[in-house]
Amino acid sequence: MNETIRNLLTKLGGLPVAVDSLADDADLYAAGLSSFASVQLMLGIEEAFDIEFPDNLLNRKSFASIAAIEKTVATIIEAQEAA
Repeated sequence: MNETIRNLLTKLGGLPVAVDSLADDADLYAAGLSSFASVQLMLGIEEAFDIEFPDNLLNRKSFASIAAIEKTVATIIEAQEAA
């Protein structure tokens, strides 16, 4: 999952730094992630993992870091599997 998220971030995040240089807990917004890019990233993640972000997880915190994105995606997948 981490590699997929990093690849999507490289492709869609528009960061001025190399995604490979970021720690999993690095602040993506401080690294240059814009609101527009976070929406593009969300759409890419939804497609890659065949999920849909619920409204309550569409917030800055869910996309704050690679680790936060992983946790959010795992939460959505678990909820879908439980349903």
